[in-house]
Amino acid sequence: MSFSSLKNVLLSDREDQQLVSFSTEETVCWAQLLSDIKALSLKLRNSDKKNWAICCENSYLFCTAFFAAVYADKNIVLPGNHQPAMLLSLAEHFDAVVHDGLVAADFSKQQLTLPCTDRHPGCALPFTELDLQQVNITLFTSGSSGLPKAVNKSLLMLDNEITQLELVWGELLDGCSIVSTVSHQHIYGLLFRILWPLCAGRAFQSNDLVYPEQVLTGADNNCCLISSPALLKRLPQDKQSSAYRAVFSSGGPLNNEAAEQCKALFDQYPFEVFGSTETGGIGYRQQQQADTAWNFFPGISARLVELGCLSLKSPWIDPQTWYQTSDQCELLENNQFILKGRVDRIVKIEEKRISLVEVEQRLNQLEWIDESVVLVIDDIHRLSLGAVIKLSAQGEHTMQALGKGKFWIKLRQALRLWIEPVAIPRHYRIAAEIPVNKQGKRLHSEISQLFENEKFSKESGIKNVST
Repeated sequence: MSFSSLKNVLLSDREDQQLVSFSTEETVCWAQLLSDIKALSLKLRNSDKKNWAICCENSYLFCTAFFAAVYADKNIVLPGNHQPAMLLSLAEHFDAVVHDGLVAADFSKQQLTLPCTDRHPGCALPFTELDLQQVNITLFTSGSSGLPKAVNKSLLMLDNEITQLELVWGELLDGCSIVSTVSHQHIYGLLFRILWPLCAGRAFQSNDLVYPEQVLTGADNNCCLISSPALLKRLPQDKQSSAYRAVFSSGGPLNNEAAEQCKALFDQYPFEVFGSTETGGIGYRQQQQADTAWNFFPGISARLVELGCLSLKSPWIDPQTWYQTSDQCELLENNQFILKGRVDRIVKIEEKRISLVEVEQRLNQLEWIDESVVLVIDDIHRLSLGAVIKLSAQGEHTMQALGKGKFWIKLRQALRLWIEPVAIPRHYRIAAEIPVNKQGKRLHSEISQLFENEKFSKESGIKNVST
């Protein structure tokens, strides 16, 4: 199967019965995709609304809505999730919503529900080659504040990145299908789960893999898994599994333990992809050790600027302009780099500059802690640090043996070997899991709420401790 650009993928000479999408309920072929896109595009053309939010859980229906909006000359808006409060907060960005039944019926915007029940067979609307630079897409990222921030992309930027992904991994993935645990509402899932497979002629699963057990039972050498640290770190350690053709992980840091477990289960280390909504993909690696270097994607130029932060030129941002990131890096030979943390996670408390990343690293290296997230607590009297931590089995045992009071003293004493007293968290919450979304991104608002809302903490099983 030859690779097609997004500008003419729907003009590709493919067999009518070629598989496009599949689930346990149905399979969809190429001819059906083209028919569904034409029918929906005609409906969208008949609307005077310009900016359409796409809110589909089903990936096939999302794909249909995406290309129908493109060919109807609409601007595409992709909210990070479909929750009513989230949609209301983003309402200024769109005029109407196309969805597959997830949006509340009383939502004030014009709505179009999929699948369409009044399709017109044989719709004569022709497909033409697209001017990708003129197709606008708005995505959202939480950023360091946790508040949604609009990021505008052209379809040309996405096409440039997809072309590079195929050059790097196309041969490896030849002939395989795509299954995923991540949402297509974010750029990673949009590219890896839908647009890249479609351009390469690879069928994709229309429904999510939600549970680790589904990931294990679905493993097959003819499948590629698109996932995130949020799920990969939950894979059981006492199971056997078949091998995937490849496993991809993005959306946050993958710890070395999870990478090794993936190797044990699937006979390979996952391909980690580093980037952001703003930048797209920056680099990738297979983490054989925690300090395995990252490879820049071909075509990216990089340099370090103030505070050792990465600045880059990229074909999927603007090849003529340097883009400043907040990622501190060390540049190596052979187009490689090592991540050092983010400068926007450096705070000042009592005139001391403190790296929240470093405090988390010191917590995580303790045998009692599996994972942690550190944030600034601004109370009436002073600024201090708070930490949400997931205890290891050893940590649970030690706390039970010592009691909570002595355990927190022991933890603080261990931290003092590495960091000064002002940087040691004064407030702690113990959680079964650090709150993250399906992409593995930390849910900053929920994490902050653990320190502000005692009722929420009790109901969610979070234990409150202040020292």
